[in-house]
Amino acid sequence: MKVSLYATNNDFDNFSTMSSLKDVCSGLPLDPLPPQRDHDDSVPHAPVRTPHLTPEEERLALQNALRYFPPELHGVLAPEFAQELRDYGHIYMYRFRPQCEMRAYPIDEYPARTRQAAALMHMIMNNLDHRVAQFPHELVTYGGNGQVFGNWAQFLLTMQYLSEMTEDQTLVMYSGHPAGLFPSHRGAPRVVITNGMVVPNYSSREEYEKMFALGVTMYGQMTAGSYCYIGPQGIVHGTTITVMNAGRKYLGLNDLAGKVFVTSGLGGMSGAQAKAAVVAGCIGVIAEVSEDALVKRHKQGWLMETTSNLDECMNMIRRYKREKKTTSIGYLGNAVDLWERLVQEYDSTGELLADLGSDQTSCHNPYGGGYYPVQLTFTEANEVMHSDPLRFKNLVQESLRRQITAINKLSERGMFFWDYGNAFLLECKRAGADVSKEGDTLGTRFRYPSYVQDIMGDIFSLGFGPFRWVCTSGNPNDLATTDEIATSVLEDIINKGVPESAKQQFQDNIRWIKEAGIHKMVVGSQARILYADRVGRIAIATAFNQAVADGKLQGPVVISRDHHDVSGTDSPFRETSNIYDGSAFCADMAVQNFVGDSFRGATWVALHNGGGCGWGEVINGGFGLVLDGSEDAGERAKMMLQWDVSNGVARRSWCGNQNAKEAICRAMDQNSKLKVTMPHAVEDDTLLERAFRN
Repeated sequence: MKVSLYATNNDFDNFSTMSSLKDVCSGLPLDPLPPQRDHDDSVPHAPVRTPHLTPEEERLALQNALRYFPPELHGVLAPEFAQELRDYGHIYMYRFRPQCEMRAYPIDEYPARTRQAAALMHMIMNNLDHRVAQFPHELVTYGGNGQVFGNWAQFLLTMQYLSEMTEDQTLVMYSGHPAGLFPSHRGAPRVVITNGMVVPNYSSREEYEKMFALGVTMYGQMTAGSYCYIGPQGIVHGTTITVMNAGRKYLGLNDLAGKVFVTSGLGGMSGAQAKAAVVAGCIGVIAEVSEDALVKRHKQGWLMETTSNLDECMNMIRRYKREKKTTSIGYLGNAVDLWERLVQEYDSTGELLADLGSDQTSCHNPYGGGYYPVQLTFTEANEVMHSDPLRFKNLVQESLRRQITAINKLSERGMFFWDYGNAFLLECKRAGADVSKEGDTLGTRFRYPSYVQDIMGDIFSLGFGPFRWVCTSGNPNDLATTDEIATSVLEDIINKGVPESAKQQFQDNIRWIKEAGIHKMVVGSQARILYADRVGRIAIATAFNQAVADGKLQGPVVISRDHHDVSGTDSPFRETSNIYDGSAFCADMAVQNFVGDSFRGATWVALHNGGGCGWGEVINGGFGLVLDGSEDAGERAKMMLQWDVSNGVARRSWCGNQNAKEAICRAMDQNSKLKVTMPHAVEDDTLLERAFRN
């Protein structure tokens, strides 16, 4: 079957506005072209990129963009696209941005030939929902540069392919570019996605900016470019679990009332920190330089209070500590100013106002809008970032050094700080800040631990990680029903008996589901997240599928996860930072995960360069699986989830993690077909030295 990539005047009426789902799924509107779109100042926009293209490369970028259009339109589009490249550092093709409201419509409203394809459309449009996406007009979902697509032509063509897809075809996605529908079979993934698969020697930030401007690759973050982002709820949950476990580990407390958690970043994913602090029961203080981001989170109800005055901020902290009030305070200003003021307060009064500390700015992209230097205002920084990138880099590194100096002083006085896996400490080290750890031989350890190393690593090794689901009906009642099902399943697992090491995690996540409903976590699609292990994920997925079959749910359920999980990601400064056998920099696990999920039943799979810690620092794999109530979907879920978790547990066991050894042995006891190579530990460390002396 040949797919027409272009809509003509006979296809539908008033198509050039692209104001309906039918329009959006009907191909590129070219006869006539839609009108040019003004740059809409009512929404936040991505910072201007500075790819430093040569004149020859600029022409190549334009030539590449025009490939999507017939030659008779090049004369109109070429000057327009060239201007976009000059003004924004990338060709987004704003003219082709639909006027249709971008949101997760109920699955039955999509003009698709398969439920799987309609579910994918639901997920894609949720990623570009203005309530969800950080920079929706630039197709950025979160993290400052986490793209869903590289331009609007790619979005429209992908939606058309999905609307035409049958169950014996697979859509191939090359870094945002829909390469086409290829014959496959019913058991194959409906979509296979790769993002940023660059030859390793060329996987640098500088090369990325050039290649993205040329339109040949894309940074999909983790769940942006795989269409699985569910809004800030995901990071609310992860941050909540992290803060609760940090309180237990560092403060010896289950109750964090009156304790202060200081951090920074309210844009994109990190907008969730304020809500997480409240769910965890403490006082969250979050610095944010963008007034738009701060106001957005406050209006959404994620942030409870705001101030732009440091005196007032300090008074609020003192008052709420005395009252043991659970709240969140957004400070409109630079994080460095906040940290340095906390030092000043200690020096002048002897009072330590911060108990726990971290940072959640987008330091994977420190010189492109992910981190703002304290020496400049927000507006000035956006200008200098583009006009004088070398000066901007120097200011960022000076700012990072100042921030670490303040954090070091507070930690010496009793505050507990951890790295949130956003490349903060990595960039501080590169800036020359005092963050090195004495005796680090592998280059993955810092003065302060990664939260994976110190807080969450053993939880991952037990097989627990972010399990997500989306009710594609769009009906809140369906989400409430799935919450009840998941709670019942987890309680049943506990009642049947679980190891003591896992029991706390089950209990934390039952508490989370109840809190999530109270705190109205849904932004965009009707979605939920919790941490579950292999047993929990399979049991929940099977129960969901049966509920669809029984008519208890009004539509299919999509299950997925953050790539930040047990098996999904190889990242030496985050997910694999607690692996000490020298393999933290190896990416076999993520690639095997992607491949293994694809032939065990996933509806779509994704493999990305980058995510969390940044381009060139990470390889991560993800999946989506549609539970449509069929027996086939139930069997796929069992087979795929068994592998999806056990892959990473086996790898962590081989690296010597005791929790992982116990977890994989339990899995082998429960499934005779699972046989994993187990390590033999060296019992006498002195043997190693003696062997070389001899």
